[in-house]
Amino acid sequence: MNIDSEIAERVKKLEEKYKNSGQDLGSYLDGLLHQRYLTYWDYIHLDTLLSLQIPRTHFPDEEIFIMYHQITELYFKLIIHEQKQIIDDKLQNADFFIKKVNRINTYFKTLISSFEIMINGMDKEQFLQYRMSLLPASGFQSAQYRMIELYATPLKNLIHHTVRDQFATSENLEEQYENIYWKKGAVDTKTGEKTLTLKQFEYRYTPRFMRIANEVVNTSIYQKYLQLPEEVKADEKLISAMRALDVSANVHWPLMHMGSAYRYLRKEVGEVAATGGTNWRNYLPPSFQKVIFFPELWTEQEQNDWGKQWVDHMFNPEK
Repeated sequence: MNIDSEIAERVKKLEEKYKNSGQDLGSYLDGLLHQRYLTYWDYIHLDTLLSLQIPRTHFPDEEIFIMYHQITELYFKLIIHEQKQIIDDKLQNADFFIKKVNRINTYFKTLISSFEIMINGMDKEQFLQYRMSLLPASGFQSAQYRMIELYATPLKNLIHHTVRDQFATSENLEEQYENIYWKKGAVDTKTGEKTLTLKQFEYRYTPRFMRIANEVVNTSIYQKYLQLPEEVKADEKLISAMRALDVSANVHWPLMHMGSAYRYLRKEVGEVAATGGTNWRNYLPPSFQKVIFFPELWTEQEQNDWGKQWVDHMFNPEK
């Protein structure tokens, strides 16, 4: 039997590859011979994926709610995938940094535009009924989003702005973590007690959060940027990409949550409580959170007015 020269060359290279690793090429070829053809549905585990939507009530729109949040978590995973590559990069190359940040920006842009599904894609009356079966679960408990923040910037930049100055010189990560901004969003404003939502979240994820915080103590994306050569740091495309990421993550994304909360939880008189007990009206506005991943890229005035113009436009359009 005549064997094509290109095929013979590839077989030779495979034989060298497996010989160098102490493996037998013949065994691998036998495995290839008996292996089934790969299908699309098997490759992405489609049947498993489509079986993961399990509503707790009979309201049809609950399935939309579940699927949207699952899709969101997959996009968060994509963002973390790119963040880790920036953190692991040793070349300090502007093009690589820009490419990765722009990918993250694309994911955030998709997430932000997709939030229309949450705002207008579900029946309000259905939501107000099936949401009662979700207690005390809350989107507040998205661990991946907290990981995105930890990979993006030093923990001290995530401390609640009202006490941030107190930790300006502190290197105690545990102390910083105890004062992280999002914990303020799940505390009873009357008693000061942590909600069950926050207690469950801390119990499940605090060890992982602290492990990440320690791993990136000097290598968060912001610190990687600060360590770049001066000529790379000054790259206008890089600065623009990082500023866009800051605005997407810390202004537009929380604002979309504000729009959804107002759509479903605001009433003519008073408000409906969030399922997790979060004080969403005081917690969600970016001008209240004042979380900025890359403070060096913003003027003092921009930091002081962080998010304010967007909030004013959304909730006081006559201004």
